[in-house]
Amino acid sequence: MRHHILLPTDFSDNSWSAILYALKLYANEPCTFYLLHTWSFKNPTSRTYITSSFIDLNKEETKQDLINLKAKAKTESTNSDHKFKIIYSTEPLLNTIKNTIKEFKITLVIMGTKGATGAKEFLFGSNTVNIINKIRLCPVLIVPDAYDFVVPKQIAFPTDFNRFYGDELNPLLELTKLYNSKIQVVHVNVKDGLTEKQSYNLAMLKAYLEDHPSSINWKPNFGSKEQAIIDFIDEFDINILTMINYKHSFIESFLNEPVIQKIGFHTIIPFLVIPEFE
Repeated sequence: MRHHILLPTDFSDNSWSAILYALKLYANEPCTFYLLHTWSFKNPTSRTYITSSFIDLNKEETKQDLINLKAKAKTESTNSDHKFKIIYSTEPLLNTIKNTIKEFKITLVIMGTKGATGAKEFLFGSNTVNIINKIRLCPVLIVPDAYDFVVPKQIAFPTDFNRFYGDELNPLLELTKLYNSKIQVVHVNVKDGLTEKQSYNLAMLKAYLEDHPSSINWKPNFGSKEQAIIDFIDEFDINILTMINYKHSFIESFLNEPVIQKIGFHTIIPFLVIPEFE
């Protein structure tokens, strides 16, 4: 199976970190990587009148940056079955990503947490939040700034068991196949026991994961769910965090939270967001 992976870039160090992570994560897999950049004119000077030739020059320089990035990525790849394509657009980023996913049958988007000007006090850059919230066509893997690749032996999957998971788990299962990773399901105990619905969903989840390395873990809710998950990541040496982004889910409660003190784990490990099936 050939993977089709979209790598949005703004040529920042953060986006290059995400590209390197993608190349190493899929080092042993046949892949086509699509390096995507959307260009919009930003006036770098105080000139009030900008000629069309000046804008054209900026466009050409950006296109060349994309070509150079492709060459740099090819040099870093260790797999002869890695192919690279570049996509240059002047359309808005979100629209371009949606169209690219459809046109090239993209299976995964991998990107950094923030752009070139991303302020450190924010959880994710605005583009990243938009993409997580509005891209429902395939999963998005968010890679922390300057993150060094670690073989993902342990993948955490927090759940409240309030939802039945079926094919939505496929991206998680595909990810585990790359390195025979173990899925560490974690439930933060808010109440003493499970409802009948939660118990049923737990039983179905166990059945669904029966043929995959996995375990079910229970964490007491001494503080916040966020802190419980951070502690779990540390305790079990988790390498990737995975969540399904459905309405009223846990992920929805913190995606728009700007303060790092509220959620700190985004700076620690990559974060796979799977959209719910509609």
